Amino acid sequence: MTRTIVESATRTAIIGFDQPFCVIGERINPTGRKKLAAELEMGDFSTVERDAIAQVAAGATMLDINSGAVFSNKMGEDPRYADNNFVEPPLMKELIERVQAIVDVPLCIDSSVPAALEAGLAAAKGRPLLNSVTGEEERLERVLPLVKKYNVPVVAISNDDTGISEDPEVRFAVAKKIVERAADFGIPAHDIVVDPLVMPIGAMGTAGLQVFTLVRRLREELGVNTTCGASNISFGLPNRHGINNAFLPMAMVAGMTSAIMNPIALPVPAAKIAEKRAEVEAAGIVLPPMDDEAFCVLFGLGSTLPRAGKEMEAIRAANFLTNNDPSGGEWIKFNRPPVAAGEGRARTGRRARG
Repeated sequence: MTRTIVESATRTAIIGFDQPFCVIGERINPTGRKKLAAELEMGDFSTVERDAIAQVAAGATMLDINSGAVFSNKMGEDPRYADNNFVEPPLMKELIERVQAIVDVPLCIDSSVPAALEAGLAAAKGRPLLNSVTGEEERLERVLPLVKKYNVPVVAISNDDTGISEDPEVRFAVAKKIVERAADFGIPAHDIVVDPLVMPIGAMGTAGLQVFTLVRRLREELGVNTTCGASNISFGLPNRHGINNAFLPMAMVAGMTSAIMNPIALPVPAAKIAEKRAEVEAAGIVLPPMDDEAFCVLFGLGSTLPRAGKEMEAIRAANFLTNNDPSGGEWIKFNRPPVAAGEGRARTGRRARG
């Protein structure tokens, strides 16, 4: 049975067909998050630290650390800031050190810059997952030696010098090529986690069927674990959570063993709460005094605090249904209401006799 071992200084995560689904939290990534990128440019890591803690609390098994920031304001003072090869290595080191200081889950080091990957590998404790290598010749020659040198597992993305193919046969062939080239470096198949590339279902109606078929072939023919960017499937569609919630359990049954995803349901924004309060008031409904959290719960808006998202509920249910949560212990724990401060759970059993 294929098992990919990933470790922090104190914890081990196992990606495998007979293991609970591995959730790799994706939020520590400045790509597309202008506010986070601006904070990092100023040396402010507070959002990174909050996101690390919140993702682990929501059930992330590992955390992806992506250093792809653009420091546009610093380009004027030093043109080297326009170059990711200059920006990312020191940033990756700092991100790894900051996150390791506050959470103990294993890390996934994520960059397109080989020097940033090596900086992360040097800073990471334990045995992180490296994200990523592709079938491109230059990438294979730069990344696979790092994988071998540091003895770490690696994400293998199924595209090559020709780009990303819509043909699943081509993507399988690229994955096979990477596994074979890794073997030439002495890297075993159980240390390769293939990303077969999930296409948006809104743009390609067969995207779901394609990835399920690919995952089965990767498991049966190459014996490798798999991962994906889970939200790609629902890109551009309404109610993306609904699509994601269906996709993840189906992918798990096909054999997918991990996903890079957001485990958190983000807090309800203050503007939405204010809008709903105004709507309630305009309807003539008089409510007793209550804080925003009680109001959100009452009207089904969500929560003012980060919490596990619906995708995490779907994954935990699928773990139970596939017998990767024996007796449903984790499912029961996940659905148990929190105990209020000062309250204890009722004890069972006979009373002691005086």
